[in-house]
Order: sequence, then structure tokens, then C-alpha cells
Amino acid sequence: MEQKNLDALIWKTHTLYPGPQSAELENDFQKAPAKAMDFRERYRGKVASLDGAGLLQALKEYEELEELIVKPQLYAHLLFAADSEDEVNKRLSQKAAEFGNQMSREVLFFDLEIIQLEEPAFSVLAADERLANYRHYMESQRKFRPHMLPEREETLLKQKSLTGTEAFSRLFDEVSASFRYKLELDGEEQELTGEELLGLLHHPQASVRERAFTVFLKRHEEQAIVFSTVFNTVALDHGQDQELRSYRHPMEPTNLGNEIPAEVVNRLMSVSEANYPLAQEYFRIKAKLLKMDRLKNTDVYAPLGDTTRRYTFDEARDLALAAYGRFSPAFRDMAAAFFHEGRVDALPRPGKSGGAFCMGMTPSLPPYVLLNFTGNLRDVATIAHELGHGIHFTLAQHQTMVNYHAPLPLAETASVFGEMLLTRHLLEEENDPQVKIALLCAQIEDIIATTFRQNVLTRFEERMHLERQNGLLTATRLCELWWEENARLFGDAVEMIDAYRWGWSYISHFIHARFYCYSYTFAELLVLSLYQRYLSEGEAFIPVYREILASGGSRSPANTVRSAGIDLSAPDFWQNGYDVLRDLVENLKLLIKP
Repeated sequence: MEQKNLDALIWKTHTLYPGPQSAELENDFQKAPAKAMDFRERYRGKVASLDGAGLLQALKEYEELEELIVKPQLYAHLLFAADSEDEVNKRLSQKAAEFGNQMSREVLFFDLEIIQLEEPAFSVLAADERLANYRHYMESQRKFRPHMLPEREETLLKQKSLTGTEAFSRLFDEVSASFRYKLELDGEEQELTGEELLGLLHHPQASVRERAFTVFLKRHEEQAIVFSTVFNTVALDHGQDQELRSYRHPMEPTNLGNEIPAEVVNRLMSVSEANYPLAQEYFRIKAKLLKMDRLKNTDVYAPLGDTTRRYTFDEARDLALAAYGRFSPAFRDMAAAFFHEGRVDALPRPGKSGGAFCMGMTPSLPPYVLLNFTGNLRDVATIAHELGHGIHFTLAQHQTMVNYHAPLPLAETASVFGEMLLTRHLLEEENDPQVKIALLCAQIEDIIATTFRQNVLTRFEERMHLERQNGLLTATRLCELWWEENARLFGDAVEMIDAYRWGWSYISHFIHARFYCYSYTFAELLVLSLYQRYLSEGEAFIPVYREILASGGSRSPANTVRSAGIDLSAPDFWQNGYDVLRDLVENLKLLIKP
């Protein structure tokens, strides 16, 4: 590929700073500490004495300071994600991490003093209409009141995290990004990135799929000491934090932060597990379509029909934009801006972070998307997925800083909805029944991956944290936990290759965000409900959906979706989502019926 075409697949970060050694970046690194110290001197120990007007002013100053503090950190993360082997990027990433840690310690007092307000005083402030825009933020912070420590202890814990979990997270990222893989393809040995190997799970030949995944997993097994140490350290640290803060369960702090009651999360997971047989039924259908007696787990995403075709990046981009355009021209324009403004990095290369993400920056800074595009249909869906995040962040930019980011359970809503739009677009544009079967299978597999598989990941993570409380988890034990939870999903419908025992070792969510994965299950089942509303209401649904995304983090998840007529506490809510999946499986059976 020509250099100019390659350049178009790499994001442009100069709109944030001219470069990693620019004066503008260094100026922000120098300016923030002085502003943080000034903020601390003026407000520390005084929050309880502020009236509504005074607290409003303090909150606005706090948000302005947060935007200043976070910008260089986000910039450093983008550079490190694009190339973690570059020495300049490495140094900048570490500098930004230390800077962020220092700044968070300087302003930590502010949230703590809001949390520690006596209830009568807080009730007066919460009722003050001048603070209406910050009411949910303050209430959500105060949910942690029983678990917070005094400021000195909180500061020390934050400071030591640099040489604790944050250091191990960085080690995980650098080791993972450093891997090189060799695989024989078409008669010659090739060097591939991890993302390129995982992309081969969509290869038409079963032997290639199995060899590619085995090579990928075996490379991780070679670093068993590193990965098992990282996972043990993360779990041990979380367990100690749980003990210090008097949490009853490893998942409790995540549930509090998500504003989702534990009983709702437990119901979500138990309903998911009760529906595992539905996934197994699909796997048996897929085996017949592939003319296999039984799938291996490397065959789950095997292509059918025309989905073996390869897409250029331009083709994939245009398909995703067309899908959004059919929903709403405004949504298409927001998505297209990522490409016009050079805010997408799609080219796989050594040293680049695996997977894909959309980084929401701040209300005043545009979000960026990282992809690892290899040209298969799944990559087209990933573009639609990450652009959904991008649209979500864009719509939320009218919010202020503390209300910008959506609560975690809603963070995947727009992304999953975008994939649904893409599938509908592809199905409606296609006339060949065999291709329709292939596309419907791809949609079902996406739902299975985003619900059942994420439930498996969450159960593994839960068991890992619970068992770590009783002592060190060997790499062998981690492999056993992973194997057992996946076996519950696959049943006798799918045979797992032996190397898959190491499947836990490359899941970055386990390292970077405790119990993130159930948010995918939550979002998928929520989106199935929202999508059904869209199909029945048409354009009348668009303003409701837009408002859900635009609300950012200004409301709880339950209050955010209530405008769409959705009650998250309804006993049958989660099952309704799986009923939609069952309908899709039944439609597939009708299509393939002789």
C-alpha cells in the first residue's frame, strides 16, 4: 500500500498538541500543578461551609481544572496505544501517569468533602436549583460514603498505586504489545501481529483458524509467570482494597459506581446462564452449516458464504457510514467527522495496542478511535461499534465535565446499537438467500459474543477474585477456572482446543477495569429492547434515543432509559432480550429449512 494511503489509516493528534516534546504540552504539565495547589488552598476544609452559589463556583472551577489535568494524560495514552515501543512515547506515558497521580492527590479532598457532608446540610444543597446540574454527580459520589477512608489514607493509597496495580497494568500492556507471531500461510512463514492472528479466526479454512489461535495462545503461555503474576497482583490489590473499605463482595464497588443494585446484576447473570442452551442450539446449527459434526471454539466465527470476502478500509468505512445514514443523517455526519478530521487509527502494526477502543476526551475535545483493521466482516462491524461510541461522546459534549462520561452500563449502548444498524443495512441490501443466512449468523454470533461470552468473562473474574482471597492462584488454577466457565457456555456443542486454557491471559478488561464485562451483556440486552422500539416506532424513536446518548452521565442508568419506556427492574426485562435472540435463531432455521 502506498505511503499516502497508509498515512490515512493513522490518526492525527496534532490538534491536541503539536508533538510529544512540544512547548504547549510541557506548559500544561507545568501549569496544572499551580492551579491545583491554588484550588486546594482556597477550598480544602471549606466545602461544608459553602452555600449553593459558593459550591456551584467551586464545582465549575473543579471541572475546568479536571479538563486541564486530563488533556496531557489522554494525549500520552493515544501515543502509547499507537506505538508502545517508541522510547519517547514510553517516557511520556510514564510521565503522564505520574503527573495524573500527583494531580488526583491534590484535588482528592474535594470529592471527599462532598461525600462527608452531613445529611441535613447535603439535603439543602441538593435541593438548591442552582446546583441541579450537579445533583446526580454529588449523589453518585455519596454512595461511596460508607467505604471512604480519611484523606491521608486515600492519598497514600493513590500514591502507592503507581508502583502497584498501575505498574502491573503497564507491564501487561507492554508485554502484550511486544509479541511477534510466526505462522505459515500459503506455503510461507509470515510474521503477524496479535490482531492479525485473531483476525484469522474468520478464515475460511478450519486448520488455519485453529493454528492461528493456537500460536496466539501458546505465545501467551510462554509468559505464564508474567501473566499469572499480573493477574494475582491485580486480584490481591482489589481484595485488600475491599477489606480496607468494608465491601462485602469484589463486585460491590463496580455496582455502586454503575448505580446498579447487586440484585439486578445477579439477575442479569443468572438469566444469561439460564439461556446458555440457546447459544448451544445455535452452535449445533452452525456446525451443520459448516458440514461439521461438532464445532471447535475456533470455528464459532467461521465465515459462511460471501462473508469470506475481504473489504478495503474505504469499503468498510462507507458501509458503516451508510448504515448510520439510513438511521439519521445527523448520526452519519458525526461518524464521518472522525475520518475527515483524522481521528481514526486503523492500521495494525508492531507495538500498537490490540483490539479497538474509542477514547472520549472531554466536553471540549473530540474523541478518537483506535482500530486494528484486517479486512473481514467482523472488522466492518467493529468500525460501526466504535463509531457508535464516538457518536455517544459527541452528543454528550454539551454536558459539563463531571457529567460527560455515561455510566458504565450505558457505555456500550450506542456501540452495540450501531452494529444492529449495520446488520440491518447489510441484510436489506442483500438478495442472495445464502448471504442472508451468513449475515444473520454473524448477527447472532455478535449477540452471543456480547452477552453470553461476556457473562463467562464476568463469572471467571468473580471466581478469580473470590479464590485469590484464600491464597495465590497458580497459572494452572487460572486456566482451570477459565476452562470451567467456558465449558458451561459451550456444553457438548463445542469442543475447546487445549491451548484455549490460556484464553484468560489476553483479556485486558480484567487488568484495566474491574468487572467491566457485564456492561456488555447489560448493553446488548438493553439495545435489543431499544432496537425493537425503533423498528416499531421508526423516526419517532430517534429523538428519544438521541436524548439517551446526549444525557451522558447526568442521570442514573435507570433514569436515563426510563424516557424510552424501559424499566430495568422489571423481572422479565433481561429475558425479553434473549427472547429477541431466540426469534433470530428461529428465523435462521426457517431460512435454512430445505
